[in-house]
Amino acid sequence: MSAFNTAALRRLRSRKAAVTGVAVAASAALALSLAPGDAEAGTTTEVAAAAPVAWKVNEKQAAAVQESIANQQTAFEAQLKAAQAKKKAEAAEAKKQAEAKKLAEAKKKAEAKKKAEAAAKKRAAEQAASRSAARKPAKVTYPNNLDGWIREALSIMKKHNIPGTYEGIHRNIMRESSGNPRAINNWDINAINGVPSKGLLQVIKPTFDAYHVPGTSWDQYDPVANIVAACNYAADRYGSMDNVNSAY
Repeated sequence: MSAFNTAALRRLRSRKAAVTGVAVAASAALALSLAPGDAEAGTTTEVAAAAPVAWKVNEKQAAAVQESIANQQTAFEAQLKAAQAKKKAEAAEAKKQAEAKKLAEAKKKAEAKKKAEAAAKKRAAEQAASRSAARKPAKVTYPNNLDGWIREALSIMKKHNIPGTYEGIHRNIMRESSGNPRAINNWDINAINGVPSKGLLQVIKPTFDAYHVPGTSWDQYDPVANIVAACNYAADRYGSMDNVNSAY
């Protein structure tokens, strides 16, 4: 309860005591205003004491005093009720504000927790992605020479289950083109028929197209595409490029 309300209730209680005091004083005044009448003069003290006394009351004055007391009592009770109602309302408002504050704090705490969980989840995802990226093997690159072409071709052949070894491929390349990816045969029967043998393993166009492996170039002169297509053809006809020892 606020200091203001405490002081107000104290003043009201003081006024109630004052009203009670007024009532007592009024009764005393009424008693003093009453005077004995019709007493005979010359009567002795003993006779006067023994004779009955007739009291005269001022009814108008008594009514006014009673009305004043009643009015003050009513006013006091109204003020007391108003003070009590105000105190009750303030207590209810204080309770409401306390509950609202508690609810706001709980909401703020829940939001902070949710935000922290989201941040933690994001960090976990980023860390997982980082670990995944770290584990992901780097893209293999091959040198742009005969060794690199053969090793890259072998990598593609492995994915497509095409048999063949480095030695078997290298041996046939050296016999067919001496390692020149732009080599072309313009004098044999294939050349006469308009489909000259081309590339590292001297493949004609119909064979290259028929045994082309997805993911490689469609350029017949491309060294890797030429090796893979030729090895695919040799695997189909001879079991493996390793089994080829002459023109095929």
